[in-house]
Amino acid sequence: MKITTWLEHLAVDAMPTIDECVEQLGPHIDYLNRFKDTPQDHKWHAEGDVHIHTGMVLDELYLLLSNQASHIQGWQRQALILGVILHDIAKPIRTREVDIQGKIRIAAPQHEDIGRSYLAFKLHHLELSFEVVWTVLNLVGEHHMPKRLAIKNMSVSDYWRLARQVNTELVYWLEVADMRGRTCPDLAQQLLYLEEFKLFAEDYGVWGKPLDVRSKLAPELNQLSPHIQDYVYAHALYQLENGKITQPEEALGTTYQHREDHPHVVVMCAPSGSGKSTWINQNYPDYELVSLDVLREEFNGDRSIQKNIGQILQAAKELLRVSLRKKQGVVWDATNLRSDFRALIIDLARDYHALVTLVVMLQPEKTIYKNNLARQYSVPDSVLDKQFDDYQLPALNEAHQYWVVGEKGKTLFRNGYYRESGDGFC
Repeated sequence: MKITTWLEHLAVDAMPTIDECVEQLGPHIDYLNRFKDTPQDHKWHAEGDVHIHTGMVLDELYLLLSNQASHIQGWQRQALILGVILHDIAKPIRTREVDIQGKIRIAAPQHEDIGRSYLAFKLHHLELSFEVVWTVLNLVGEHHMPKRLAIKNMSVSDYWRLARQVNTELVYWLEVADMRGRTCPDLAQQLLYLEEFKLFAEDYGVWGKPLDVRSKLAPELNQLSPHIQDYVYAHALYQLENGKITQPEEALGTTYQHREDHPHVVVMCAPSGSGKSTWINQNYPDYELVSLDVLREEFNGDRSIQKNIGQILQAAKELLRVSLRKKQGVVWDATNLRSDFRALIIDLARDYHALVTLVVMLQPEKTIYKNNLARQYSVPDSVLDKQFDDYQLPALNEAHQYWVVGEKGKTLFRNGYYRESGDGFC
């Protein structure tokens, strides 16, 4: 069966075995082929390796989809099945022995985030809608959060953050299947944590949907200009999810001083060859540009030479500060693949009360390698290889606004924009 047809059937009634899933998806997502060689801890996962575990989780999911979760249909069914198949996709590279309270155990630290980032470009090789791609990425990246929120008795703001990032009901069903699809001594307690998560998500108004911030701000914002609407709305999301305010309406006061006149910082995030320069010229031609490539050429005589990094970064940050002080629009043009690199710029922009837009460019890997070769300033494949290895897919709350761009500059997804109703795929 062709992969496209196979994927389509997942949205209807297909219930493929783990072996069939690996056969179909393994040529596109290589880590699946290493599941059988990836061990798990004998206490937490007495059932065996990752391949066995994933097969058991799939079987449990199919039982749920036939009963309590039978209302999950169409693209959400497709995304949930793919999320289960891929939820442990990074375990083959993250599994290791670790010392936990004086005992040597087998664990796979950070496999959720690393799995999400690994898949960010892989899934674009498949014929999937972006709503499915985005949902799968976040099911993988957030699948341990439901239990973590309950176990650590985390705050309402943490539930709000999670609900904007991923559909809380879908990730709940994934984790129920994940827990049932293993052999461990504390299964009943683990499932109880998930029920607590569900109750809290319902109580906080985010069961299967993000917090409705827009309607609560509408009476005031609808009387204001569009650039103020976006500023207040985006800051309300950020402040709510970081515990700085407890009601959306509070953002009307916290943003009042700067909402009329504020800088706008656009931070690019993409590997070399993704078309950042072209996209910037088409969308923000009048903005000031802070380009690390240009500064490397000024300092080193060649933009490919990676030296004087500290001086270049300081010069770039000073250029940014100039625009921030003038309350201008400015684009920070660099790969910005790591979250700590992005945080340096975004935190600085927030200090000046800027509106920060993060532009994430996602395309199939093969397209990026091909486009890179056609560029005037191409980088070696080995450099691109490392960029993909280092890549950390940004979370929504890293910036005020989030814009995902696909091939040929096509907008795939935007979040944090007041006038756009589709702030997610829940």
